[in-house]
Amino acid sequence: MPIFTPEYLEKAAYHIYVAKGTPPDEAEIVSAHQVKANLTGHDSHGVIHIPEYCERIDRGHIVPGAPFEVISETPTTAVVDGHWGFGFVVTEKATRMALAKAKENGVAAFTIRRQSHIGRLGDYPTICAQEGMIALLTADSGAGPKAVAPFGGRARRLGTNPICIGVPSNLPGQVLLDMATSAVAAGKISLARNRGEQVPTGWIVDKDGNPTNDPNDYSAGGAILPVGADQGHKGFGLSFMVEMFSGLLTGLGFGIDPQARHNDGCFLAVFDVSKFRPLEDFKQEMTEFAEFVKTSPPAPGFSEVYYPGEIEYRTELQRRENGIFIEDETWRQISELMEEVGVTEAVGQP
Repeated sequence: MPIFTPEYLEKAAYHIYVAKGTPPDEAEIVSAHQVKANLTGHDSHGVIHIPEYCERIDRGHIVPGAPFEVISETPTTAVVDGHWGFGFVVTEKATRMALAKAKENGVAAFTIRRQSHIGRLGDYPTICAQEGMIALLTADSGAGPKAVAPFGGRARRLGTNPICIGVPSNLPGQVLLDMATSAVAAGKISLARNRGEQVPTGWIVDKDGNPTNDPNDYSAGGAILPVGADQGHKGFGLSFMVEMFSGLLTGLGFGIDPQARHNDGCFLAVFDVSKFRPLEDFKQEMTEFAEFVKTSPPAPGFSEVYYPGEIEYRTELQRRENGIFIEDETWRQISELMEEVGVTEAVGQP
């Protein structure tokens, strides 16, 4: 059960991607985002995807160094085409563009299409929140392969369709809602499979629509359920609207093409808090609000109440100090990949 420093994991990812033809500046961005996911406890979005991304590069489904094209724009909007580049690179650049527009005009809204997986959504609204902005980001796979059954159905018709909102405050960690509208992100099922673990009841159904705890049933024709359990119509409703923003508004469309390359269509909206009220007043009140919520006495089985994003903040502090655990199967795949592309010596020993 290997444990690594974040610096070592970033180094390994960086050298692998460069060996696969990724420009060094892009490889730095991709590896930093992936390891940040591991640091915050979202291992399903971390280095487990390195072999998968490399396979997509080999198939031409990810194009390192692809052009970043602004199809159209106004002072407050833009339509971005990533030309199948790394989603981390495309969405980070679009986020910084939207941030600049919001600073100038108070608000900004972007659609982003034709890019690969953007990983953990939380990284992008965090960029904005740290600059005094509220940011909302949604993502969907357009007409690509689907993962989630609609409420009342058993066949896949939706993506995991995450939504993320970042808010500035004076708290030690980032106030950040980052959630799939499905019961679980697909990567967490892969993580359970690699760890040889069962998944909780309520995450997935098998190909016949029956509840199951076997992660292998998902890849055998099963589906993920919407978030909400017996109130899953709420998660389904959110997912439906995320697909509208990220699939239809972007022009990616909907439906199922099992052969399509993975495509994260995104909708991003950024709001300059200072255009609504003094930023420092808002940040202080946001801090006091979170602290007020935390004064609720813990319910049985809980030790305390957390504000959105607090668990990730604490996890990152702990993992920076103690290292990041990577399951044996995932590290075996990464190690074999390092040997295959000839970077084992460059990466060195952990």
